[in-house]
Amino acid sequence: MQAGPVNEALKPLCWLIGKWKSVCAKGQYPTIKPFTYCEEMEFISVGQPMLNYKSVTWHPEKKNPMHLESGFLRIKPGTNQLAFMVGHNFGITTLEEGTVGENCLDLKTTAIGRMCFAKDPAVTEVTRHFQYCPESQHLQAVVCMATCNTPLTEHLRITYEKSC
Repeated sequence: MQAGPVNEALKPLCWLIGKWKSVCAKGQYPTIKPFTYCEEMEFISVGQPMLNYKSVTWHPEKKNPMHLESGFLRIKPGTNQLAFMVGHNFGITTLEEGTVGENCLDLKTTAIGRMCFAKDPAVTEVTRHFQYCPESQHLQAVVCMATCNTPLTEHLRITYEKSC
């Protein structure tokens, strides 16, 4: 995907643009064993008031793929309001809405679509918090998830460094 100019509306998100690689990525959930993984995430500007998004994760030793997401992070021009539309390879789509602050994003699902044969239990809520630290140039992310069996619980905690 070719990067383009940055739309004026995206100025509050400039710190997020680029390719990020995990330096530490850990997952946990009450129904599974804790795990580690590797991730590359990319936010690309193509000149519109949104960023194209892609995330790929893989097992650190076996190198096999684990999870893939892609979508769009759109800002409402002239505001700090965001919408993050994400398709997940395990059979759901999420619409997450929230705000951008100084070097941070907070998002929460407002809608979830699910294919009829997606694996149970059904995801019912997702929250994401991104925090960029200019001093260390690291990006931190925390993803929380709820299912029809488990209340909203921290699921992923990742530290990234910019790779380009």
